[in-house]
Amino acid sequence: MRALYLCVLFLPAVVAQTPDFYLHDGDTVVFYGDSITNQRLYTAFTEAFVLTRFPELHIRFVHSGFSGDRVSGGAGGSIDERLDHDVFPYRPTVVTVMLGMNDGEYQPYDAGIFRKYAAGYRHIIEKLKTGLPTARITLLEPSAYDDVTRPPAFAEGYNSVLKRYGEFVRGLAKSEQLNVADLNAPVVALLRAANSSAPEQAQQLIPDRVHPGAAVHMIMAEALLKAWHAPSTVTSVEIDAAAGAVEQARNTTVDAVDVSNGIAWTQLDKSLPMPTDLPDETMDLALRCSDFFDALNQERLKIAGLAEGKYRLLIDDQEIKQFDAADLARGINLATMATPMSKQAQLVLDLTHRHNHLHFARWRMVEDALKDYTLTKKQTVLDGLDALEAEVVALQQSAAIPKPHHYRLERLAPAQ
Repeated sequence: MRALYLCVLFLPAVVAQTPDFYLHDGDTVVFYGDSITNQRLYTAFTEAFVLTRFPELHIRFVHSGFSGDRVSGGAGGSIDERLDHDVFPYRPTVVTVMLGMNDGEYQPYDAGIFRKYAAGYRHIIEKLKTGLPTARITLLEPSAYDDVTRPPAFAEGYNSVLKRYGEFVRGLAKSEQLNVADLNAPVVALLRAANSSAPEQAQQLIPDRVHPGAAVHMIMAEALLKAWHAPSTVTSVEIDAAAGAVEQARNTTVDAVDVSNGIAWTQLDKSLPMPTDLPDETMDLALRCSDFFDALNQERLKIAGLAEGKYRLLIDDQEIKQFDAADLARGINLATMATPMSKQAQLVLDLTHRHNHLHFARWRMVEDALKDYTLTKKQTVLDGLDALEAEVVALQQSAAIPKPHHYRLERLAPAQ
């Protein structure tokens, strides 16, 4: 399904399944930040992961990034205006904050500029804690400026400034007892691994050195989800083909096992895999050069007790791939393959993008763009866009509910 690149994983492999996922049923999450949040990519990937991994949860996601923002605010208003208009009205129970890319002013570290950043960031936290006293806050260390695939513009490079800002954010989170996620180091590690493997393509991961492409946003979403204790397991199934017995069925139900002609069974999962087969030429590179599948997307299938030979796996009569018996005995990860489950998950991601585009159109292209004009139809349009987005969200949540699938493993005749 995916091209193979020789990249070095930059983090240890498996993050264990945990019962203490950060988000809860009924939460409202507001993602706050600058243009990188305004891209609505790491945020949308995070949202899609939550829906596909926890389809029983009902969580609202609001994306409130504004291009050019700093800790003082920006084109959308001062920081107090931004929070009053783009955070507090949603009454979030969870808020993420990522600021810093613009605050360093794209120059070597300057103590005076940093003091403005630190004071502004402290003001944001004070205002959030005052206005939302029960909300859980996750601070995101600034994402990376690409000083890896191209020479830095000055000694040590701009990302060294962002790392210092990130150290401040981490310290602030500790002192204020807030959650924190590092969205810089994993991206730098990805850039280094990709640059060693495919240097020309690696430059497309962050094309302008500031705004990441979709592939990097996926790795940023991974970093946030790890900080939220996201589980690695989609499902895990182990079957003894010789005995026709299910040895393990984790986060799924397996029944109707039939060994009369090869081996077949029906499976109803509790989760879908995270969709990753995206129309982005660098996505394969990023996934191969990271631990994304091991850390967040394990859809394991292990079949022991097979006679030696080659087998083909079909799901709902669709051939997925051919495997040696030894591969199946070791276990395969279905999340890396095109399956009916991944196709369903892709629909969830598509609807995630669509409802966020609707929110953006309502907020930025109608409400914000026309705020200085008295128009009789404006509220009608805003109400209509709200209703339309709610309808798309209902479709999105429905699309995330897993469906039963019929699996069949057939032994192939030896090549003549």
